[in-house]
Amino acid sequence: MLIGVPKEIKNHEYRVGMSPDSVREVVLNGHDVLVETGAGAGISASDQQYETAGAKIAQSAEEIFEKAEMIVKVKEPQAVERARLREGQVLFTYLHLAPDPEQTRDLVNSGAVCIAYETVTSPRGGLPLLAPMSKVAGRMAIQAGATCLEHPHGGLGMLLGGVPGVDPAKVVILGAGVVGTHAAHIAVGMGADVWVIDRSVEVLEQHWRQFVRSTNTVFSTREAIERHVSEADLVIGGVLIPGAEAPKLVTKEMVKNMKPGSVIVDVAIDQGGCCETSRPTTHADPTYVVDDVVHYCVANMPGGVPRTSTFALNNATLPYVITLANKGYRQALLDDPHLMAGLNVHGGKVTYREVAEDLGYDYTPAVDLL
Repeated sequence: MLIGVPKEIKNHEYRVGMSPDSVREVVLNGHDVLVETGAGAGISASDQQYETAGAKIAQSAEEIFEKAEMIVKVKEPQAVERARLREGQVLFTYLHLAPDPEQTRDLVNSGAVCIAYETVTSPRGGLPLLAPMSKVAGRMAIQAGATCLEHPHGGLGMLLGGVPGVDPAKVVILGAGVVGTHAAHIAVGMGADVWVIDRSVEVLEQHWRQFVRSTNTVFSTREAIERHVSEADLVIGGVLIPGAEAPKLVTKEMVKNMKPGSVIVDVAIDQGGCCETSRPTTHADPTYVVDDVVHYCVANMPGGVPRTSTFALNNATLPYVITLANKGYRQALLDDPHLMAGLNVHGGKVTYREVAEDLGYDYTPAVDLL
């Protein structure tokens, strides 16, 4: 199979779908890889390194999309990229379709086979291709929040961990999943007063066993969210419903009741955000203010640390890339129901229930089309 790796073109996105090490593994499995020139610049991987690994270098994205049987990316295809997709071509990348009707429409119209990293499941539970970036984003969320709390960035002028004799910031984390756990890890390490809210008693117990008394756990109710958000200096939104739009846990009224200069970092923004006042931002212009509350809603947070993010992502995606190439997408999906869960669009049909329900499409089970 000929696999194409285009350069990412989303604002300030420097990750790349395949590292040179991944290319070498795919080539050793008997496949060809075409990498757009400069695609690896953000991770300090030169065209020469890709050629040494066995790739051929394409001079344009048009050549990649024209020739490749499977496109391996990181972020959702932008409008110009979607226009280049063709019927039967495999697209393997993050999609986050539920809050993005325009992208969904274009992918449906393309006839391509669109497999989303974020909905591939694991026999052990969880989302193995989303988890690496959730870990990065969770850790980055505390860094970003701590910076936003500084007065020059519009914040309260607080040091996250305080100093002896001065209270630390109260950090409220919505969701004790992968994002929340890794955010808590960094926040605890920086000395913050950490409160984690989740609706699952089992998840809260797991979190408590991991962090013991270094964090505070709260069962999620509307009253609990209202109270703790109003007291928070920094709120981290890390909730997730796989494939669906994120629930709006923080209302406009809650934002109005927050402290002036407090901060919201909405990591769930890829799925529409968990705060009613959230809207996507970029690394070039990451924040805005609503009711004196600083909002950081960068939709590709891990793109800010592309080297770490690319290698972490490739560790997870490489086995699936090889399987798809070795077996062909149809057999690979039929052989693995967890990989089949990643299929969101196929031949003009929406094959992921939550996306279909959120955007008003007819739902067609993937197995019916394979």
